[in-house]
Amino acid sequence: MTVELVKHSAADTDVLWAARVSTAGEQSLEELEKDPQRSKGLINYLMRDRHGSPFEHNSMTFFVSAPLFVFREFHRHRVGWSYNEESGRYRELEPVFYVPDASRKLVQKGRPGKYEFVEGSEKQLELVREQMTESYRQSYAAYQEMLDAGVAREVARATLPVGLYSSMYATCNARSLMHFLGLRTKHELARVPSFPQREIEMVAELMEAEWARLMPLTHEAFNANGRVAP
Repeated sequence: MTVELVKHSAADTDVLWAARVSTAGEQSLEELEKDPQRSKGLINYLMRDRHGSPFEHNSMTFFVSAPLFVFREFHRHRVGWSYNEESGRYRELEPVFYVPDASRKLVQKGRPGKYEFVEGSEKQLELVREQMTESYRQSYAAYQEMLDAGVAREVARATLPVGLYSSMYATCNARSLMHFLGLRTKHELARVPSFPQREIEMVAELMEAEWARLMPLTHEAFNANGRVAP
């Protein structure tokens, strides 16, 4: 998975001036010149008591490259998110496909809502790799054959599987990202357990690392309060 922070306007001070406008009016902009560490308690209070709007006055834009099935889950997050994805109607799609490595747990045990994934055997991993690779090879060959015959890209792409990589720009604010992380990561500090698919969790972990660097006090408060979006 590829995640790159391509642009941003995001800092802990954004939370502070947005929150203090209710009592200080335009003087709240003075927070931009202050050390946010002095107001660490305010950020924690806002997170703890779920005063969420001050966490929306910032922006982060990520470039994400991941399999199509990851994007299908990603796009269920609509509030506070904007997306623009590459189009198979307008460009020839590259033959880049997802094949799990040995770290991917392959076997599901239990019933939906109460299951876990465990390690697969070497034989299962070999089967997955062989079958996926052959399926990808055949589907992309069919795609190329149709394109060579003059079939429109938007028609020919229908033969391609969800393991194909796509790319997009995804823009969010800290509040919407926290909601995403609460659902798409499994974390020991989470007050509410989540059971994300590993591939989207990999993307979420990379995004969280970038956000934690930009807004360390907000990220710390998020963890300290059970990783629940305010």
